[in-house]
Amino acid sequence: MNEENETEARMNNQLTQLSANSVWQDLKNAIRGSEADYTEIKIGKAIFLLAVPMILELIMESTFAVVDIFFVGKLGPSAVATVGLTETYLFLLYSIAMGLSMAVTAIVARRIGEKEKEKAGITAVQAIFIAILISLPFALAGIIFSKDLLALMGAEEWVMNHGYRYAEWMLGGNAVIMLLFIINAIFRGAGDPAIAMRVLWIANGFNMILDPLLIFGWGPFPQLGIEGAAIATNIGRGIGVLTQLYLLFKGGKHIRLLTSYLHLKWNIISRILKTSLGGIGQMIIAMTSWIFIVRILAEFGSEVVAGTTIALRIMMFTMMPAWGMSNAVATLVGQNLGAKKPDRAERSVWVTGFWNMIFLIGVAIFYFLNSEKLVGIFTDDANVISIGGMWLKIVSYSYFVYGWWMVATQAFNGAGDTATPTKINFVFFWLIEIPLSYFMAKTLAMDYAGVFWAIFIAETSVGLFTLWLFTKGKWKSVQV
Repeated sequence: MNEENETEARMNNQLTQLSANSVWQDLKNAIRGSEADYTEIKIGKAIFLLAVPMILELIMESTFAVVDIFFVGKLGPSAVATVGLTETYLFLLYSIAMGLSMAVTAIVARRIGEKEKEKAGITAVQAIFIAILISLPFALAGIIFSKDLLALMGAEEWVMNHGYRYAEWMLGGNAVIMLLFIINAIFRGAGDPAIAMRVLWIANGFNMILDPLLIFGWGPFPQLGIEGAAIATNIGRGIGVLTQLYLLFKGGKHIRLLTSYLHLKWNIISRILKTSLGGIGQMIIAMTSWIFIVRILAEFGSEVVAGTTIALRIMMFTMMPAWGMSNAVATLVGQNLGAKKPDRAERSVWVTGFWNMIFLIGVAIFYFLNSEKLVGIFTDDANVISIGGMWLKIVSYSYFVYGWWMVATQAFNGAGDTATPTKINFVFFWLIEIPLSYFMAKTLAMDYAGVFWAIFIAETSVGLFTLWLFTKGKWKSVQV
């Protein structure tokens, strides 16, 4: 009997060891980049190989955002408010970049699933052309009208006199932001998220090194204040874009560009733009709704804007694993639909959504217990800490739904059905969230707390509705 127990114990230990070795090998493959066919391997393994580099990519991006606001926070609440007000306009740019990215990821993933790598590469080139053209009007607006744009958002005197150079640099240099988004979307759609991850490590690594040097004038560098933060961002992201282009032409695990692809293909450009309209629309609706929200909050002072801005950066950082898993769903849905495997595409959504929910429930508990401590890392202003802490606590209540909303939305986008989330965002963000925020803040005299609760109500509702609509399954029949 003892011998049988010892044999069973040895077998269990061997199985455990094999399992640990397998997970470790998968982790190394995920970080290095895998040549696996995501339409054939086990769904759990496919999610893991795609999600890990996407999570690490986004964590690095959000780490930069947190580090950036940490250094800017040393310049005072008005400097932080400058970043927040400028970002309301950058959100418009992000909405276009993200909308295009959704289309690019969906189309490239579909071509890869169909085993058409050359067509995927040609699509990638057309997407880069589009990104460059779109960035030009934003650059001109930022260079010429930075003060006017800040004034429109209700900026106070310090922001108008000292902060406008930050807006000028960030909007004027927006091409690097646009290209960084689009080219990484190409890598993700192709199934090369590890390359996208490494690019952001490089770009944001330079950002974080240059930030304190240019803001505070350490060593031989000039003390540029808040303007230095913008310059550091442009340099770091510019280096990231150059790295992306080098790697695209060198070739990844699943996609490579050739110089013969460098010509305009209007039929492909048209397909990208048509598919991206829904994605751009959904993001513009979401981002512009945030502009209106910030405009309402700005009426309560720079401390409210500063507290909300810091809380938002903390949210971006802590939610990155959830966004990484959601982005993995877009690639899996696109490639599996291309391979004519709609049931496998749907199952990948349910598996990812469950783990996303579990993760965000943990984040919500962490927020609830440590909200003011987290905000206090970035500022010693008691009012800013109180406001930011309140925001984190209130939004944490909706996180159990938020995880499913993120995954379901990316499933629509990965399928190329970007129009459905656009319609959903229009109803819940413009017709519900904005009016409700104003009503609760002004009419009910709840001030900024009313805005926070209105956002909670709207985003919980949009999450439940999006998940219900996903179960209807019409996204499986979309062609791109």
